[in-house]
Amino acid sequence: MNLEELNATAASERLAQAKKRHHIRVCVGTACQALNSEQLAKELQAELRRRGQNGDVEVKCVGCPGLCSLGPLVEIESQVNGQAAIAGTEGGQRKSILYQFVKPEDAGEIVAHLGGEPIKRLETPLDQPFFTRQTKIVLEHCGKIDPERIEDYIAVGGYQALMKVLTEMTPQQVIDAITRSGLRGRGGAGFPTGLKWGTVAKADPNAYPTSVPVGIQSRKFVICNGDEGDPGAFMDRSVMEGDPHRILEGMAIAAYAVGANHGFIYVRAEYPLAVKRLRTAIRQAQRAGLLGNNIGGTAFSFNVDIRLGAGAFVCGEETALMASIEGGRGVPRPRPPFPAECGLWGCPTLINNVETLANVPPIIMKGADWFASIGTEKSKGTKVFALTGQVAHTGLIEVPMGITLREIVFDIGGGIPGGRQFKAVQTGGPSGGCIPAQFLDMPVDYESLAKVGSIMGSGGMIVMDDSTDMVEVARFFMEFCMDESCGKCIPCRAGTVQMHRILTKIQEGKATRRDIQILEELCDLVKHTSLCGLGQSAPNPVISTLRYFRDEYEKKLAADETNGKTPQPSAQVANPSA
Repeated sequence: MNLEELNATAASERLAQAKKRHHIRVCVGTACQALNSEQLAKELQAELRRRGQNGDVEVKCVGCPGLCSLGPLVEIESQVNGQAAIAGTEGGQRKSILYQFVKPEDAGEIVAHLGGEPIKRLETPLDQPFFTRQTKIVLEHCGKIDPERIEDYIAVGGYQALMKVLTEMTPQQVIDAITRSGLRGRGGAGFPTGLKWGTVAKADPNAYPTSVPVGIQSRKFVICNGDEGDPGAFMDRSVMEGDPHRILEGMAIAAYAVGANHGFIYVRAEYPLAVKRLRTAIRQAQRAGLLGNNIGGTAFSFNVDIRLGAGAFVCGEETALMASIEGGRGVPRPRPPFPAECGLWGCPTLINNVETLANVPPIIMKGADWFASIGTEKSKGTKVFALTGQVAHTGLIEVPMGITLREIVFDIGGGIPGGRQFKAVQTGGPSGGCIPAQFLDMPVDYESLAKVGSIMGSGGMIVMDDSTDMVEVARFFMEFCMDESCGKCIPCRAGTVQMHRILTKIQEGKATRRDIQILEELCDLVKHTSLCGLGQSAPNPVISTLRYFRDEYEKKLAADETNGKTPQPSAQVANPSA
């Protein structure tokens, strides 16, 4: 499929969809599927057939629209005054209704009310802050298109960016555009994406001994890291389920830029729906000539394979991930050399996570300056978060960098339910820190989070109310890191066990002040001597809770340590920035 054929397909699909009077979009992401949304979609289609309305009404199974706490969600978009009512068309007026907690038995009532007054008991407003306060770039198509139809993706501009770079731009121009945009890696440390791409592009594929398997011609590789292991995180999973072609397009553009002809998507086997839709997307793109040999009639070829991870958290670390793809045990190795120079099978390898790659096509189409105009000086664009915990509206959100925690928790998230008070928010998963209420007005960007002892991470955000035991929070995350440690290096293997033992001792009221001192010393040792990011960041929840909630630790000390009295908060709590 060349550019002319791509444009013709897009126009034909948009025209076919515009002829439909109503579009019923049913969320079939993992969360809504668990609540029987697939059966709901079947019931809606059956009801339309019974009423003879299936000709001018489309029932579309879509990915997650974000507001998971109200699922299953159904959005109905109808024509107004006979105008086109489909996203992606110009000039058409649309009227949308969003229904919450929809069950299969509601199908008949929903169809009966098409074009009429909405069903009040099911309706939830689309103009609520959860939707209006977001800025969607990565998630712009999730909840709008059918992830299992390539025509849906093409209709909203899919693969136009890929064709643009193949026909109008040199690899260096692509790298320059990504660099100017200010895009940083969305997987954890926030490394500049353009700099990483430039390093891989310049790397000599013959600098290190290679052992590429028979049948793979490429000597440079692109890897999409979809191994999302943080507790409470589901950002990458939702993108893979809701817009898989966006990831493939981003990978192909990256491969063109760095000179690679083969790519791998590494995704955990616990994401069966994401795996299914990625495999479907790869087959469809290959049939359309948008993956494989001579893409779009050009000299560029790019093939993608999927590799399933067994659920080891450490395989989110790039060197452990590559070892797993190669068929070995998923354990990290020392760096340098870095993967950009010596990666998969000894070849230069570009590794980006799902969200990073999903940002690439819109940057190419709308321009680096457009993307750079969003966010803060050093943190450009938007960030996708999985908002969970003690907050009214849990789900998937995408917000501009620099938004405050207060806006996320109280405006978008709807505040703390049950009349409780906000206590802390934990960002960055097991690698992040717990941020107290005094920093609610802090902007959410890489630098600001680092200053208060947390990280952006992949995007998990867990809200805690005043009933939360912060020592138990630290112990929970330490237990997770202890269990997930690969055991290769002693500081992580032994240090996490000892920290967990001390935290348990504190919880049981058997610890002394000396134990807290030892705990702090262990945090410093593990943080600065572990081999990979798992061990280096494992102490963060402990460090941050000791920094901001030290009084909770001291209240749990053995009575003889405090002369039978409840200890007073230390100076570190009064001055957390010290």
